[in-house]
Amino acid sequence: MTYSRAGRAAEQAEPEEERERRAAWEALVATARRTVTDGLVVGTSGNVSVRVGDTVLVTPSGVPYDRLAPEDVTGVDLDGWQVLGTLVPTSELPMHLAVYRATDARAVVHTHAVHATAVSLLVPELPPVHYMTAALGGPVRVAPYAAYGTEELARHVLDALSDRTGCLLQNHGTLTYGTCLDQAYDRTAQLEWMCRLWLTASSVPGRSPSLLTGEQLAEVAERLGGYGQRP
Repeated sequence: MTYSRAGRAAEQAEPEEERERRAAWEALVATARRTVTDGLVVGTSGNVSVRVGDTVLVTPSGVPYDRLAPEDVTGVDLDGWQVLGTLVPTSELPMHLAVYRATDARAVVHTHAVHATAVSLLVPELPPVHYMTAALGGPVRVAPYAAYGTEELARHVLDALSDRTGCLLQNHGTLTYGTCLDQAYDRTAQLEWMCRLWLTASSVPGRSPSLLTGEQLAEVAERLGGYGQRP
């Protein structure tokens, strides 16, 4: 549930804070549009958020992402009070806020990706079929079903995210978080790819996919700590 204090933060914000929020909103809209382009959502399903200080910028409810403009910025505080904009925030706001309150997340991506949603119908967790499982903290759990937009769903998601940076939502989709929008989105894309991989391999008659062990995943997790370019 959200509450209206629209404009409060905008009026009090310093110019530097406004610039930071403007840049974050532009990145959020670009990420939301990417979820559509990459086939992770259909229409206005799914949602994206990014935290700037104590404000959470979030996609508004029911608005096509290609129609969002700079003046459509939508933001709430960590208690759910609307502090920026006049558009109603996403109905999944309780889930986003729960993640920000309980983790070090700076960005959250929620999608209805087809292969990941299919996996959520079949198993309680995605088997470790690829070493990128380690990038999400281990085998990805499936949060039990609850109606969208509810506190119950938010609680299920937090349980599934324990020591993880992503989870599946039963009969629903995916949620990942990261230190920035790019990282959160990359984790979403990797999760969808791994779900597609498992579904493909497990569909071969008479064969079962080989799975990685905990020791193998731990080795990868250590190696990933040194992956990529240095600042």
